[in-house]
Amino acid sequence: MPKRDSGNGGGGASSSTLYNRLAVLRAERVLSRYQLAEAVGVNYQTIGYLERAEYNPSLELALRLAELFELPIEAIFSRAPLRPMSEELYAPDRDRALPST
Repeated sequence: MPKRDSGNGGGGASSSTLYNRLAVLRAERVLSRYQLAEAVGVNYQTIGYLERAEYNPSLELALRLAELFELPIEAIFSRAPLRPMSEELYAPDRDRALPST
């Protein structure tokens, strides 16, 4: 079944999966799906569909989410699977030279 656009009055169907960090961002901010939906002006079920990658957001909805979380869109959504935040935040710095022994 193709993915559908979930924004209010959004565009057409899309068959590509759009990965996201919505569940993690929502949990970090202790927001329910209902609270997040109210904040961005959609039905709470839309948030569930987005988190499960069952629907893709409209550009307008993606922008509203980015503004709410104060993050660039590409930090929330990606066409490729996203690495865990712990990997991105706490991965060893491979560019740093190791101390000599």
